[in-house]
Amino acid sequence: MDTLRAMRAFVRAVELGTLSAAAREQGLSQPALSKIVAALEKDMNVRLLERSTTRVVPTEQGKRFYERATRVLEEYAEAVADARGQTETPTGFLRVNAPVALGQFRLNALILQFLDAYPDIQVELILNDRFVDLVEEGVDVALRLGGSLPPHAVARKAAMSPRYLVAAPAYLAARGKPRTPDDLPAHEYVRFAWLAAGDTLELQQGARRAAVQTHGRFRVNNALAIRETLASGAGIGLCPAWLVDDLLASGELLRVLPKWTAAPQEAFLIYPSRRYQSLRARLLIQFLADRLGKLPGMQAPPGA
Repeated sequence: MDTLRAMRAFVRAVELGTLSAAAREQGLSQPALSKIVAALEKDMNVRLLERSTTRVVPTEQGKRFYERATRVLEEYAEAVADARGQTETPTGFLRVNAPVALGQFRLNALILQFLDAYPDIQVELILNDRFVDLVEEGVDVALRLGGSLPPHAVARKAAMSPRYLVAAPAYLAARGKPRTPDDLPAHEYVRFAWLAAGDTLELQQGARRAAVQTHGRFRVNNALAIRETLASGAGIGLCPAWLVDDLLASGELLRVLPKWTAAPQEAFLIYPSRRYQSLRARLLIQFLADRLGKLPGMQAPPGA
């Protein structure tokens, strides 16, 4: 059995989700690739894939083997390139995860620029607002906004975004402008549904601090929906600048208590803590780290 070939077939089947897709990519028939993976399982005496009529999913043993097999293949490719005296060429597949709003607003365009720069790399961009398990879901690079960070991963701070209180002119005309943080409990407050702080809003003005208990009838777990809700005049909300920068510039939203801000939102690039990291992943991480802090409403972290 050609073990390296079998490992490549298995790895691509896991990444693409079907044996047929992996077979097409490698110029094989689906039965031929299935036999290669089955031979690998027989040689190891371990079932690596759960097969259905439409998809393949790695077993628990398969997930662990996938992580190590991927590193072996990448190190082998690097060793071959070094032996030939060649510069390693960035190729292959990357799975990237990011929050919906930031992904749609900003990250999608950056990924397209990255693909233009590296035509032999493929990217699957998965947008959702939950914290994914990088290893469990095969994610190479994730972008996280604040919150707790996964314990078994490497986190690199890539950008920061100031956070402001904002509201639509129509709402402020109807309900009046708050003059101090103590005025906020009398207003309708729109917030993210999963905030650990709940209804408590912490603001700062220089050395001054204020903690306010807000009240609101609407909570939502999507930043784009919060943006739309605030622009429609439904209340006051605390938003990172990257989310509302354009609406503030156009006057569709106004700053509320402009001398007061909240702690900035931090953006982290997260990746699995592996001894070896592929060239394509390293390139993407550096590409994003160089550009995220320059996006509208973003700032580079101190010392970057």
